[in-house]
Amino acid sequence: MNAVVLGLETYPAVMALFGPQLLMLDQVLLGIFVVELLLRLVAQGQRFVRDPWNLFDTAVIALALLPAAGAFSVLRSLRVLRVLRLISAFPSLRRVISGIVAALPGIGSIGAILIILYYVFAVMATKLFAVSAPQWFGSLEASLFSLFQIMTLEGWADMTRELAQTQALAIPFMVIFILVATFTVLNLFISVMLDAMQRVNADPGHATPDSQTAALDRLTDEVKRMKAQLDEIARPPKGT
Repeated sequence: MNAVVLGLETYPAVMALFGPQLLMLDQVLLGIFVVELLLRLVAQGQRFVRDPWNLFDTAVIALALLPAAGAFSVLRSLRVLRVLRLISAFPSLRRVISGIVAALPGIGSIGAILIILYYVFAVMATKLFAVSAPQWFGSLEASLFSLFQIMTLEGWADMTRELAQTQALAIPFMVIFILVATFTVLNLFISVMLDAMQRVNADPGHATPDSQTAALDRLTDEVKRMKAQLDEIARPPKGT
């Protein structure tokens, strides 16, 4: 409901008709969030600060409680961060975030490799194409931006064809850059993320209550079947 209210506040026509009501509802929902957070603090005690999701919710609510007037008026837009509490409310979303956090070391290493390659190609592009295409590669900064655009595969073909009219190295340079930066290094990010997701899902500490209940039910059924088989074996034969 809070997410819907924050979305409706972006429509001037809606605010002209229901502005005070929406602002009042937003404050009521914020009050509910604060009460819920305080009750959780009382119920969990010291365990509250050991749960990173509790700290996440506290930070989001604290940002919403900051004054939204004067120098802090820009913070009013940060109220939308309350929608992120949906992540902590659903175990499946929490597992995804846990996987992303677990993948950060590997992502950092791959990111460092990507930055080095990106810088090397930008220097080469500036030296090779600065005269022929100053609008794209006239400086190191322009080359960095142009290569970033090419890395996203946005308009790279048109840029390459135009540059190839005066530079024979344009096509092989762009193809090699895309193969290295886009198809190789960026796909490494995906592989690291998938590996981290698998490790998080395989970790019993990240098991959800629903998955634990299902596993317990399966174990109970298996024990019942084994007991029935043992009873059948121990039952005396008929006629004895």
